[in-house]
Amino acid sequence: MTDRLSELQAAGVAIWLDDLSRVRLSSGGLDQLRREQHVAGVTTNPSIFAKALSDATEYNWQLRDLATRGLEVEEAVRMLTTYDVRWACDVMRPSYDKSAGVDGRVSIEVDPRLAHETEKTVAEAKALWWLVDRPNLFIKIPATEEGLPAITATLAEGISVNVTLIFGLDRYSAVMEAFLAGLEQAKANGHDLSKIGSVASFFVSRVDTEVDKRLEKIGSDEAKALRGKAAVANAQLAYERYCEVFGSDRWQALADAGAHPQRPLWASTSTKNPDYRDVIYVEELIAPGTVNTMPESVIHAYADHGETRGDTITGAYDEARKVFTDLQAVGVDMADVIATLEREGVEKFEASWQELLDGVQKSLSEAAKGADRPNRAAKGNAQASQQAGGNA
Repeated sequence: MTDRLSELQAAGVAIWLDDLSRVRLSSGGLDQLRREQHVAGVTTNPSIFAKALSDATEYNWQLRDLATRGLEVEEAVRMLTTYDVRWACDVMRPSYDKSAGVDGRVSIEVDPRLAHETEKTVAEAKALWWLVDRPNLFIKIPATEEGLPAITATLAEGISVNVTLIFGLDRYSAVMEAFLAGLEQAKANGHDLSKIGSVASFFVSRVDTEVDKRLEKIGSDEAKALRGKAAVANAQLAYERYCEVFGSDRWQALADAGAHPQRPLWASTSTKNPDYRDVIYVEELIAPGTVNTMPESVIHAYADHGETRGDTITGAYDEARKVFTDLQAVGVDMADVIATLEREGVEKFEASWQELLDGVQKSLSEAAKGADRPNRAAKGNAQASQQAGGNA
């Protein structure tokens, strides 16, 4: 049998899983993916945790303990999620060691409500780094304008960062600048640059979803012919910028000091439109030094019928630029597309975070009632015993 995932890995793409749950950990499913499906990293987000905690009983024992301690819901959420991420870091540690710290990483996101608050984001990043206490952790920080200085400051502390919610090329350039500045400060602060990792999560399918919606509204044949092309073109041009930045003298000075490049990570790679090939955002974004984080369904789909055709990015820059030119010609404002996606991305993660908080609050309340029932029964038995002794 053809090992398609091995071929993808050999082409320079690190395969990461975009999912995590305690069921996946306790069942050994994550370790199996690492051993058998070449999965070399894990990404999480508030939506993933909201789903994991909503439909699993694996958290009940910890919820009971947290309820007994009377923790506030936000602290309880951090205890639950960091427990899972710490466990996942340990599962992925062989990949981390084998790759000299490049892969084997597990990501956890700062509170998305802090997306526009620089100092609080840095403080939250530090707290998560301390809580998980694993060298193969990534702290996810959104690439908002306020997030950029937080990225630099966090890296300067020697903390590894996954920059998330990148949609546009100019913002991606700013993210790489924030990374370089952070490593330069980390070096000045005496940190070992070889221990600091980073990826830049460039979102893919959401771009097609938004652009295709606008093309459908325009309705011309020229517009409809451009459906499903914007996302891949956008990511391909991002890789072009990556090659420029990490081919510079500035970067070489950091590399000479032991630094690893900030790899582009293709996120949101499951197709939202059933008319598109289910592995299009993997097949069309193959290039050395990249990461593709996928839901398990996409990993299995690629293992079944994915086609690794070598580097599908570096020879496509001119074609990608033409897609952008054609989009502008039919009336699609890509600057507005990117601004919309960033705003909605933060809003969606905030909504998922609130869903997570609400779900954990409900679970804590139920766990507290369950913990209280035995206490009341024990108290009743004690009173009955005292009463019986008095009657005697």
